[in-house]
Amino acid sequence: MVYIGEDREDYIIKSIVMRMLPPREINKMARVTITRPELYESDGSPVPGGPRDPHFGAIEPGEICPVCGNTREHCPGHFGRLELARPVIVPYYSDHIYYMLQATCRVCGRLLLPQEKIDRYKIILKKLKKRWPLLAEAFLKEVRKEAAATMECPHCKSRQFKIRYIRPILFYEERPEGETRLTPIDIRERLEAIRDDELELLGMDPEKNRPEWAVISTLPVPPLAVRPPITLETGLKSEDDLTHALVEIIRQNKRLSNLIESSAPETMIEDAWLALQFVIAAYIDNELPNIYPLTHKSQRMMKTLAQRLKGKEGRLRGNLSGKRVNFSSRTVISPDPNIGINEVGVPVEVAKVLTFPMRVTPYNIEEARRYVLNGPYKWPGATFVYKKRTGKQIDLRFQRNYKQLAESLEVGDIVERHMIDGDVVLFNRQPSLHRMSILAHKVRVMPYKTFRLNPLVCPPYNADFDGDEMNLHLMRSQEARAEAEELLLVEKHIRTPRYGGPIIGGRQDYVSGAYLLTVKNRLLTEKEVIDLLGAAGYKGELPEPAILAPRKLWTGKQIVSLFLPDDFNYTGRAKINSGPLACDSIDCLHDSYIAINRGKLLIGVFDKAAIGAEVPENVLHKIALEYGDAKARELLDTMYKMFIRMLDLRGLTISLSDIDIPREAREEIQKLIREAKTEIEKLISDYRAGRLEPIPGRTLEETLEQKIIGRLNSLFSEAGKTATKYMDPFNDVFVMAKTGARGSEVNITQMVALLGQQVVRGKRVSRGFRTRTLAHFKPGDLSPEAKGFVKGNFRYGLRPTEVFFHAAAGREGLVDTAVKTSQSGYMQRRLMNAEQDLYVAYDGTVRDSYGHLVQVRYGEDGADPMATYHGKAVNVDRLIEMYGEIRESTNHR
Repeated sequence: MVYIGEDREDYIIKSIVMRMLPPREINKMARVTITRPELYESDGSPVPGGPRDPHFGAIEPGEICPVCGNTREHCPGHFGRLELARPVIVPYYSDHIYYMLQATCRVCGRLLLPQEKIDRYKIILKKLKKRWPLLAEAFLKEVRKEAAATMECPHCKSRQFKIRYIRPILFYEERPEGETRLTPIDIRERLEAIRDDELELLGMDPEKNRPEWAVISTLPVPPLAVRPPITLETGLKSEDDLTHALVEIIRQNKRLSNLIESSAPETMIEDAWLALQFVIAAYIDNELPNIYPLTHKSQRMMKTLAQRLKGKEGRLRGNLSGKRVNFSSRTVISPDPNIGINEVGVPVEVAKVLTFPMRVTPYNIEEARRYVLNGPYKWPGATFVYKKRTGKQIDLRFQRNYKQLAESLEVGDIVERHMIDGDVVLFNRQPSLHRMSILAHKVRVMPYKTFRLNPLVCPPYNADFDGDEMNLHLMRSQEARAEAEELLLVEKHIRTPRYGGPIIGGRQDYVSGAYLLTVKNRLLTEKEVIDLLGAAGYKGELPEPAILAPRKLWTGKQIVSLFLPDDFNYTGRAKINSGPLACDSIDCLHDSYIAINRGKLLIGVFDKAAIGAEVPENVLHKIALEYGDAKARELLDTMYKMFIRMLDLRGLTISLSDIDIPREAREEIQKLIREAKTEIEKLISDYRAGRLEPIPGRTLEETLEQKIIGRLNSLFSEAGKTATKYMDPFNDVFVMAKTGARGSEVNITQMVALLGQQVVRGKRVSRGFRTRTLAHFKPGDLSPEAKGFVKGNFRYGLRPTEVFFHAAAGREGLVDTAVKTSQSGYMQRRLMNAEQDLYVAYDGTVRDSYGHLVQVRYGEDGADPMATYHGKAVNVDRLIEMYGEIRESTNHR
């Protein structure tokens, strides 16, 4: 029931009330009574009084409904009814029936509480409903519990018996003479005896629902529009699962009716009655416990009413929460660093199919005529023309004289034109796990068959180019286009709402290229500078060269500075700022501390810490925050193209020689391994002799394991430092790991030094044979090698046992990923369902759909995380950094 406000012109829905269908309404809305299980006569016509009776509504082309006189396009469909030989329980109401039988008297039907308590509880309930509706539910639960615990009726003094309930529809009463099953007739009689004024304390509104309605004598039969048959290629009709289920119900009902009429033994009638109950329960939900599910002859389970609604493919999630739409396309994505981050490359083939309804105006009539002249096969063309004057729809595929049609265009006509450059589209990659999984892009129609995406835009979609497919949707109205451009355009989502940092930014090649361009030994000739600036689309003048003789040379820092805002100041540590290259201030000899003053990069390199994606408070983040998203987008579309071009000029490749280290380095690593093993042997001997001192709260065995793992971890770290110490800092593997482009020092250590201790479930490898991990070791061996320590590396190879241990640790990672994917997906759905009704009101508070206060101020500080410095609404240090230099220069002047 929908209640509309006092002023009917408002059409505001005040509340929606869900209630049970009373028997009189089932009879009132029924237009046909079902009496026969057959569907068709021998001549193929529907059987009158069968589940395919024409009175259920018109569903065939040209058919006229005998009830409302409409064709199938306008016939809403009509309900029928099936008179049951004996009443049955609706399974989803069984839990309510159970607590009502427990809380009310089996003889008089009164609530099992003294009258004074009933009166007092009614007053309390009234107050709670008015002020605290959620608390009222908990109160009612306690009232029912108290009533159910009473074993003698305070009103008629009758003794009460315990009720046993077996889901979904079986009730037993434990009487002194033995356990007796309560039939639906018994249950309905008891429910009918409950008084209206006491129903409220049982959580039911007597004006809208009566408990006996949960036991039905008439089954409503849905119209054919709900269960339409499908005509197969052979011409035969395949009926819907609901129709098959209804046929089974009618057969069981007929059988029960015949047994009653023929005065069959009571046990046979009971069995047939129970069978009817079960088949009706399966018709409502085919996955209920303790029932035989309805199946086809092939043993495939039927999809009945509940199965249509629940689950991923059900009505709610499959057809309402998520829908398939027209004017969408899907294909493989491929990278194109030369298009803008706001753009998406669309194949011509797609552009000809996805069309936009362009309304003809005095200003675009010539453009519309050009599209019509090109026709449907030449891009950019048109597929349909809708004439306003005549209301006709003209399909250009069947037109020959495009010129005449173009000349006949008038203001107000609509031309379905092809997708063109600049159209706004929605672009999506599944799984859509956060709001940046759908963004708006501007179309750029291009040849070939894939969608082209700038690699900088991969992080928000979590996309890569190993075969990923993405969806594109062309919106059909100017309002939708304007809204998408304003709210969803890529440049508006450079910063993530999770922590405010840039989610769109440099990764991999961009980071390597930025480092190689800005490193202090990078000097560029005039030809190289022009090449780089041309790739970036720079239109200004060249700066003065840093070196004039013997020839003009520019530094990479100069070139990068051309793209930074003139008044931009920044200081911070680069990603390479660690180990021997560490610096904490501007006085840095290693080029690992970044200093930008008034838009000039003075020292430091651009690597992941400066221009990377998902790195808060870096150069890109601060430009986006302080100069706006448009400026950040301009930087991504110009300077970042130069980083890629730098790699084209310089090259970046890996060979085995890059991970070769000299003999003395390998000997040093072997020495470190021997020292660690000696220390571990001493720990094991102390443990066996009982000299090992346990860590507080740990057993001796756990203490030994902790100490061994700690020592092997420090060995891994020392070996890594030793290996990298001997590597060339401009070695491409080293460049990628140190700048944060790809990999880490752990990867270098595993390639050139050792793989280290393999861990399964947070411990050394222990499972395998009964007293040892593998047959290669002695029983009870606790040495590092016997418990998963790998001293080999990828450059010089692993022993067979080491391969096995490494595979065991790798398998754990794969299993964890598979398990976590499903768990996190389910958790996210639950969280979204719980929070989807929350909104920020105009007064800054966060409220739910009832208007209840959830937060006094959004996020407790009212700040949008997207507009913060990594969660800080005001960054005083940054304000000093930005304006301190300006104030100093003003005072000096």
